[in-house]
Amino acid sequence: MNYQSTRDKTISVTSAEAIKQGLSNEGGLFVPESFPTVTGEEIKSLAKMTYNERAKFILGKFLSEFTDEELAKCVDSAYTKEKFETSAIAPVYKLNDHEYILELWHGPTCAFKDMALQILPHLLTTSMKKTNEEKEVVILVATSGDTGKAALAGFQDVEGTRIIVFYPDNGVSEIQKLQMVTQEGNNVSVAAVKGNFDDAQSGVKKIFTDEEYKKLLARNKFSLSSANSINWGRLAPQIVYYFSAYAELLNSGEIENGEEINVVVPTGNFGNILASYYAKKMGLPVKKFICASNENNVLTEFLRTGVYNKNRPFHTTISPSMDILISSNLERFLYDLTGNDDKVISEWMSKLNTEGVYEVSSDVKAKIQSLFAAGCCDDAETMATIKQTAADYDYVVDTHTAVAVAVYNNYVKETGDKTKTVIASTASPFKFNQSVLIALEDHNAVVGKDEFTLLEELSEKSNMRIPASLAALKNKNVVFDLVCDKNEMQNVVSDFLMVE
Repeated sequence: MNYQSTRDKTISVTSAEAIKQGLSNEGGLFVPESFPTVTGEEIKSLAKMTYNERAKFILGKFLSEFTDEELAKCVDSAYTKEKFETSAIAPVYKLNDHEYILELWHGPTCAFKDMALQILPHLLTTSMKKTNEEKEVVILVATSGDTGKAALAGFQDVEGTRIIVFYPDNGVSEIQKLQMVTQEGNNVSVAAVKGNFDDAQSGVKKIFTDEEYKKLLARNKFSLSSANSINWGRLAPQIVYYFSAYAELLNSGEIENGEEINVVVPTGNFGNILASYYAKKMGLPVKKFICASNENNVLTEFLRTGVYNKNRPFHTTISPSMDILISSNLERFLYDLTGNDDKVISEWMSKLNTEGVYEVSSDVKAKIQSLFAAGCCDDAETMATIKQTAADYDYVVDTHTAVAVAVYNNYVKETGDKTKTVIASTASPFKFNQSVLIALEDHNAVVGKDEFTLLEELSEKSNMRIPASLAALKNKNVVFDLVCDKNEMQNVVSDFLMVE
């Protein structure tokens, strides 16, 4: 199977080349030239498989030039009980008779990004060998909190790679920051950027599309790639867990094979919910996608109106991984809905870059609204949802999952739709312990207490064990303390790589 660019569909590369390159040279994103199908019988067979077997089956349809042995090595190296602290890898928790929580945070950094970033290094190094890449691959990452640590952990000391993570200064939780700035490894670097996530993401994209700088790196035997969800090697593994969730519901007798479900995803960059849309394209029975946003509600407005407008106030919220105004993966979705019209996608993305706004055609808007519902909530409603969910179900969710639950509850009130629904839970409540404890108790519960005291108190309140990786932070030293301006990011890369 080959891949084309959303901004120039005459470009055609193998999956190995797409994964190695990350972003197409003209700034487009790689997508499959066609989507494989999964039959009802095949979905039924997934119910009796392990998570790893499901991953090999789904990924095998996209990575056709990978041998069975290569793919098995990638999957089995990524998804282990030791790393995920559960053999289920992505277990499904039944909240009530129509709501199910897909727990995507059991990996080493306690966020859903582990689901893709534990396997991406293996996919990338395999791709490098398959394309006879002799240069050292430099991974550039912009993070709103979770991707950074998950990428650092995945690529730590991986031969033939280096990784540089940029995060918004004062724009991540204290635990997220600690996870990144204490990262060990001979091939890693971390820097804070003065500004928000979009500043960091735009800076990384600028480096990717600077042809002169890429020539300079090439002369020094470096090539750029990405671990953000713009990389197909990040997105493809996310498709797996939606099939897996459906298989789990089949296996437990909660649904019949072929029965439609709804999917709710809290998202800022649109990658996680796009993966579920791609699963539907392949044959997963999904009735409605419900996109949940926080106060940075650019996606909610777009999905409802067809107008994408990033020209709005940026809000720093208690769900920081969704504090995003430029949703990169929306480009892939629109490319699909326009029938692979690379010209109109280039036009819309150019308008976004120059004017900060674009509007899709009426037929694309109609397609969007037939597939998607969208909603948003503020911090107060997020906090109230954490408290109410704990009271109703004795189940504690983090600030991002709470956004999804709140938006879903509002959706049900508005529509009466009680279709069985999978809600993607994207982070452990321990990653956002301060906000969760305030929601469960009040502000007095956190005053004067350090992160590790808060972890212990949340463990007591939730009857959950502190994830081992978070508990271990207490004894780690800060390694990175660099803060740079958004215009200095290229210099940070050059300094790390020692190129001039």
